[in-house]
Amino acid sequence: MYKVLEVEDDVKVPASKMGLELTDAIEKSVQDQYEGVVNPELGVVLAVEDVSDVGDGRMVPGEGAVYYPAKFNLLTYMPQEHEVIVGEIVDITEFGAFVRMGPLDGLVHISQVMNDYVSLDKKNGVLAGKESKRVLKKGDVVRARIISVSFAKEAKIGLTMRQPQLGAIHWLEGLKERKEPKISAQDAETSNAERLKKEAKKEDGEEAAKEVKTAEAATEAPVETEQAAATEEAK
Repeated sequence: MYKVLEVEDDVKVPASKMGLELTDAIEKSVQDQYEGVVNPELGVVLAVEDVSDVGDGRMVPGEGAVYYPAKFNLLTYMPQEHEVIVGEIVDITEFGAFVRMGPLDGLVHISQVMNDYVSLDKKNGVLAGKESKRVLKKGDVVRARIISVSFAKEAKIGLTMRQPQLGAIHWLEGLKERKEPKISAQDAETSNAERLKKEAKKEDGEEAAKEVKTAEAATEAPVETEQAAATEEAK
């Protein structure tokens, strides 16, 4: 997950940058201190932006530098467990596949590639499923879920593709095509013709029902008239 964090810190400006404008010296010093840093709390720091509120500097004897309090924004990337990512396979090994996910690489262990027995085809450089015949190769775009994150010494990200709707994109597209078979133009025309016939039959049935009701009404009307006439004669 990408985030922009506002940080307030004392920025160490070394003597080598004292010849620059103060704002430039502080900005370059912040970049040197933060950009590229991998931190358990921040994640990976990608860029420094918007240095502001620079205070008065203070010198520390023996350091040959000046410390300036300042505020600035850090653009960071912090992977989260259970987060779904889309990335590209950048390496295939006998123990799994490495996925490039933004500024970091994650590992899909061979046991987490698919619900199948998977082995490395060294000749073709792919991971292959025994029963499914699926293959995973360098350059494939995949959808995976983060299952572990560690920043102990370096960033280590564990991924899985064994859950529904995860895996190589071309696998998922193949599943969709099987679930939604293509209909030919001829089949579509036949289906449309059958639908029109059903609608016509329905309309004919409704018209016939109307005619029957009209006929019944016409038959009942004379009977009612005769009954009324007989009543008048009796009076």
